[in-house]
Amino acid sequence: MKIAVIGAGAIGGLVAAYLKKSGADVLLVGRQDQVEAVNARGLLIRTPQGNEMIKLKALTRLDREYDLVIFAVKTQDIEEAFTHNSEFLESGLVLTTQNGVQADNILSSHFDRERQLSSIVMFGATYVKPGEITYNFPGDWIIGRPMMPLDPVAHSVGEVLGKAFKAVVSSDIIGQKYLKLFVNFNNCIPALVGKSMQETFADLDLCTLSILLLKEGVGIIQKAKIELASMPDFPKERILGLAGMPVEQAAGIINKTLTGLSKESLYGSILQSIMRGKNSEIDFINGEIVQLGSHFKIPTPLNSRVVDMVHEVERTHQYFSTQSVKRAFELASV
Repeated sequence: MKIAVIGAGAIGGLVAAYLKKSGADVLLVGRQDQVEAVNARGLLIRTPQGNEMIKLKALTRLDREYDLVIFAVKTQDIEEAFTHNSEFLESGLVLTTQNGVQADNILSSHFDRERQLSSIVMFGATYVKPGEITYNFPGDWIIGRPMMPLDPVAHSVGEVLGKAFKAVVSSDIIGQKYLKLFVNFNNCIPALVGKSMQETFADLDLCTLSILLLKEGVGIIQKAKIELASMPDFPKERILGLAGMPVEQAAGIINKTLTGLSKESLYGSILQSIMRGKNSEIDFINGEIVQLGSHFKIPTPLNSRVVDMVHEVERTHQYFSTQSVKRAFELASV
């Protein structure tokens, strides 16, 4: 299977490198500076066990048809990535890796459902600079069919990806993607203050904000009658339990979990985009809840505010102080 990965950021770079290491025929598609760095030196992957330089081919756009094209750009960049590479996207399978739940809907205007696969990435990585990525922690790569029943094609793709990562084939990828939406819900808070996940959630007040956002979001999902589905090693009860327990108790769990997530400083996907001077995926994470709330005419004051504040950081390139975030959400009164 000839594979192309479009997007040379944290996940795209890591995926391409490890697929290449597993023996796959891989092309990495990225920006000019990324392509130059990878072709000159290879892709440096930093892990707690040590560093590894992996050689692979990189270009700024597809050069031919591929059996499988993995879209690893952010959701807001999918349309541009498709347009830029459309000449060689007339055949073959496509696989999404984005956070949120809209990536497959965006690509459905370009591809028949038989060509579309969807996935959930549960491993963590940080983009350091062109040609350098930190692999923060391992995790499952969940593969499924977003718009049709599971079939042998999905299993065959899972087998190929399983040579590089722990791949799991799912019959309910959509329900699991909504659950993963809440796994990524915390990413907005480090983006407000410009700090790592560990430093951000060492503050119990910001852990409290995380739980308040989650409670509001889960309430909207339940009103919309969207069924969450458990992921391997991550049952839906973990999120539903946090949303249902007292705020102080749940905040303590967030504090313990997220400060111990990785020995290396871990920056959420939203903050990583902002640090690179790009717009983030906030509209497809917390903004998904805002849109659902608007559709069902249910107020979402907390998630609406956090979306607006992240957009302000994007516009001004100025982070909020921790104290100003606490005042904006009136955390002293919680």
